[in-house]
Amino acid sequence: MTATKSGIAKNGDLEIYFDAFGDPSKPALLLVSGLGSQCITYLDELCERFVEAGFYTIRYDNRDVGLSTKFSHVEPDFGAVITALQEGREPDVPYRLSEMATDGMAVLDHLGIEKAHVAGMSMGGMLVQTMAIEHPERLLSVTSIMSTTGDRNVGRATRQANELLLKPAGTTKEDAIERAIEGAQAWGSPEHFDADRIAEITGRSYDRAFFPDGVARQLMAINSSPDRTEALAATTTPMLVLHGDQDNLIDQSGGLRTAEVTPGAKLVILEGMGHDLPMAYWDRIVTLISDHAREAVRS
Repeated sequence: MTATKSGIAKNGDLEIYFDAFGDPSKPALLLVSGLGSQCITYLDELCERFVEAGFYTIRYDNRDVGLSTKFSHVEPDFGAVITALQEGREPDVPYRLSEMATDGMAVLDHLGIEKAHVAGMSMGGMLVQTMAIEHPERLLSVTSIMSTTGDRNVGRATRQANELLLKPAGTTKEDAIERAIEGAQAWGSPEHFDADRIAEITGRSYDRAFFPDGVARQLMAINSSPDRTEALAATTTPMLVLHGDQDNLIDQSGGLRTAEVTPGAKLVILEGMGHDLPMAYWDRIVTLISDHAREAVRS
């Protein structure tokens, strides 16, 4: 299935690329990508599953990746962010998660959508949590997948996963594929590792838009954004929290804490799933999100 509509939404001076699938008269589901992930990480086939489940399904490139606006005028300096935080200073960054969350709202505005269901993975989970805190009037339901609250005591990576996350990206397609395979071995779903599939998907993303500086700036945004724990406790949008019990990049304590502090949140731990989204889990995840969305609208 190919997108029924693709385009550019404007958020001030920024251009945010999006794809939309299915019937725009159906309830909207906005899919939010993770750190450095382009919107095509939500594969066409997965978007089609959501269309079949009854959603007008939208994916978009976060700022600084894919086909959206890049902040090339800002040299990434992750070390300076960490130093500032350690010294109790406010880090100097071009944007934080709050600003990134407005990109999704701009896509909804462009498409004339007043309210939507939102689902995000990893950093995308942080962004949909931020949307629930700062833009609740635009949301029907929230699904936070393999994410955390911003409390640095939960959702921690293993040492190996953290070292690979911060490893220099390299410059060639071969470098990108090698790093993606290493990452999947460190934090992916152990029983569903598929090097050929990872290579194919990573190669497609590399050809579309390889931009490691944007990944570094997004990482700066994550680390300079405040802990959302207290703010989540005041949210009212129905939330579903999904997390794999084999996640070594954001361990499941991040999902447990998210569900614990968010009023009425539902938590589902997916056995055997790591920090990825293998096809083996698609049917269950689509069903869980669809049921949650329908129940949120009824309540």
